[in-house]
Amino acid sequence: MKLIDRFLTYVAIDTQSDPASETYPSTAKQFNLLNHLVEEMKIMGLHDVDIDPNGYVTATLPATPGYENTPVIGFLAHVDTSPDMPGHDIKPRIIENYDGEDICLNENVTMSVADFPELGFYKGHTLITTDGTTLLGADDKAGIAEILTAVQFLLEHPEIAHGKIRIGFTPDEEIGRGVDFFNVEAFGAQFAYTVDGGFEGELEYKNFNAASAQIDIQGRNIHPGYAKDKMLNALLLVQEFNSMLPANQRPEHTEGYEGFYHLVSINGGVEKASMEYIIRDHDREKFEQKKRFITSVADYLNGKYGAGTIALTLKDQYYNMKEMVEPHPQIVEIARIAMTEAGVEPIIRPIRGGTDGSRLSYMGLPCPNLFTGGMNFHGKYEYISVDTMHKAVETIINIARLWAVK
Repeated sequence: MKLIDRFLTYVAIDTQSDPASETYPSTAKQFNLLNHLVEEMKIMGLHDVDIDPNGYVTATLPATPGYENTPVIGFLAHVDTSPDMPGHDIKPRIIENYDGEDICLNENVTMSVADFPELGFYKGHTLITTDGTTLLGADDKAGIAEILTAVQFLLEHPEIAHGKIRIGFTPDEEIGRGVDFFNVEAFGAQFAYTVDGGFEGELEYKNFNAASAQIDIQGRNIHPGYAKDKMLNALLLVQEFNSMLPANQRPEHTEGYEGFYHLVSINGGVEKASMEYIIRDHDREKFEQKKRFITSVADYLNGKYGAGTIALTLKDQYYNMKEMVEPHPQIVEIARIAMTEAGVEPIIRPIRGGTDGSRLSYMGLPCPNLFTGGMNFHGKYEYISVDTMHKAVETIINIARLWAVK
């Protein structure tokens, strides 16, 4: 199957995850693609093809004879799409030889070069876009398509020597649960790569330290006509709490290695209200400082309005994989060489987010992240370059070969 056909087949399958669900995977419909991948890999002739009750799909490409003792490496991608935007009834548009100008997605939505200057890099490429009403699903169905296309090429070209390769596809990455039950020991790889990045050449092994902060506020609702010196409006406490966090440390004011507090939801009324933040920073000490500061805000307001007014629940989500990857510099160096040999300029920069690889690295599987060519993930402006997808495939093939000759 050709790369573009694979990708279009996968994006046609709705796999949106659900953060409110208590099941694993969070949505049963993710199994539609997971089971499809199982059958596809069996037809391809891969070994040890398996899906477990948690939805983890794994398979093996055996080593070329004589290379059984080289390091076992893995390639991973996730099947789910973000809950931030509709992920069903996707109608991809293919634009051949893109002219570098604004792209009209539909009569109401235009993707402009002014708003998305990265489009200029893709002039002359074949692009796949949305129709302006859904996301595309390149995050991370592009990674799946690229991994399997590379594996198919290696199967068809036995003259390219490689060690044992393990393949893994996971659910629920978009809601931070992608490897909750992943068995690293059973996967059996010494090193791995997630294929879940964006711009051509991205090679990422530094990511945010991440935590969530749930704030529950207990107000006191009194008839407003008789509320003087009695009412405690929980919604106003939401505003007060948020105003005490540094405004210059919001996502819209930060870049590069700078961290942030991001208010993602507010719910409630006068009697009770709640709010949720995500806290991010690349630097571990600054990350801990942010958690201490938001705790001090809760303590201050409890001192001002009474104990129990503010209930703060902090939960660490993942940490910067840099600490786990840097002791194994060959992982990054081989990927860098593989990109260069594919005609791609490596761009080593921090992830302003996290991947399954972030957590896998702390579970004993050092796991940098490779580009897919997808852009503007999670929204209606999402698109991908087919030309860059082919370079991602070539990069994966080169990584497999280079580990065998190391």
